[in-house]
Amino acid sequence: MDPLWTMLFFVSMFFNLRACFKLLVDWKGMLTTCRFVSDAYERLRALPDETALEADERAPMFLLLVPAYQEPAVGETVRALLASCYPQGRFHVAVVTKEEEESAPHPLMGVSTGELVRRLRAELPPYQQKMVSALVMPGSGRKAHQLNWAIRPENLSAMLGDERRPEDVLVGVSDADSLPDPDTLRWIAAEELTGRGAHAYQGVTLSFANFDRLDHRGRVCAIQQSSIFIRISVARLINEPKRIRLFERFAARMPALARKVQPLFEFCFRRSQICLGHNQFVRLSVLQKLGGFPSEGATEDSTLGYVLGAHGILIKPHPLLELTDLPETSEKVVRQNARWYKGVLDDIPYLCRTWRERPTAFNLAQLCRHVGNKVVEWPIAAVVYPVAGFLGWHLAYRFWDRPVLFTLSLAFPSISLGLTIWVGGIVTQDLLESLRPYFPRPVNLARTTLRAKFWGTFRCQTYWLLATRGSWRVLLALVRARRFEVGKTDRVSR
Repeated sequence: MDPLWTMLFFVSMFFNLRACFKLLVDWKGMLTTCRFVSDAYERLRALPDETALEADERAPMFLLLVPAYQEPAVGETVRALLASCYPQGRFHVAVVTKEEEESAPHPLMGVSTGELVRRLRAELPPYQQKMVSALVMPGSGRKAHQLNWAIRPENLSAMLGDERRPEDVLVGVSDADSLPDPDTLRWIAAEELTGRGAHAYQGVTLSFANFDRLDHRGRVCAIQQSSIFIRISVARLINEPKRIRLFERFAARMPALARKVQPLFEFCFRRSQICLGHNQFVRLSVLQKLGGFPSEGATEDSTLGYVLGAHGILIKPHPLLELTDLPETSEKVVRQNARWYKGVLDDIPYLCRTWRERPTAFNLAQLCRHVGNKVVEWPIAAVVYPVAGFLGWHLAYRFWDRPVLFTLSLAFPSISLGLTIWVGGIVTQDLLESLRPYFPRPVNLARTTLRAKFWGTFRCQTYWLLATRGSWRVLLALVRARRFEVGKTDRVSR
């Protein structure tokens, strides 16, 4: 047998086996998250009500920040946040806009986002007017700069007063298209009051706020983007403390052996924490210690997850749902993923610097997984796995005289293809539909036509192909012009 063909044969087997394994892990992650969400909603009645929280001086203060730029529907998010089931004096909503928009509003909007918030505030009852602030950040900057402007001492003093300790304040972040569950603050407060509090929380986000306005392709993309959050982002936050507790029990029984294998455990079994940039809460004292939200890259949320992990802070998942928009055209989906991929590239310098300053197995694992799973795999996965599947089938016949290898080389690509359709097109739909009773707003996810069922089942990779286009747009721009201009998701031109 030619060594080259033999090498290709085993490489294809590896990629096909890895694809099967990842799909099974994704399936398990979705089941874990959906169970986590449904169990929490079944216990909502046991949470303390607004009266009890009002009487308890230990109840935390929430500062809910909405960074916005050219957002015509920002009022819906502000009203949803004000509808939170939490004592009125214990939370404050601040919309942070940019000075450049104040001076030059979008032509289709006519007025700036800040003006829309000010008009909304004037329409509110007096007690709610005190709960809303409209901040304008001078100069230019991205989302992180807007958030950091809001938590400057003078702004905190104006919004919260001077008597609040940073340890007692949780800073929440919402996008201008967020529709949060009204019980989110109540759930987090219950965790804080029962001694199960955390320095940071990340909730479950689903891209269904504008589901009724999407076409067939858009609805498939909304399902797939939402599946990323439940099978990877939140599932990882649920499972990470379990791994750590398991190792701690092992270390208590065999401390000497545990000290020797701890680097191996941290390198092989620890996972990077994921922040989504909305439905997210971080303690104000932690943000002040970290120097605010990371502003070096195109996306502050992914970097924040790495920063918290490097400082030994575990992000606690909270199970209550939030709905957000999905970009309503394929071009906007590509643009959104291009911005995310640029953020992935911008995270590399931070991870390299962190590993050089503290060369631990965990920091090395963060860097290696980031480069391998995001920087490298994101642009090429849409090509590598189909090619590996084809090679697996094709090269199997070169090993027809070896029954075990022949069978495995045929089985892995077939199982991978079947799991792609089953997990991506069928199970994902069913599990997300099971969460529908808990949505903050009614949304019908059912596939009612044959065309919708076909698209949802057999075109379930559409979103990944658009994401791949976004990553290649960034890479080609960096090669040709040595820069890529990061653009926001346009919600003005619908």
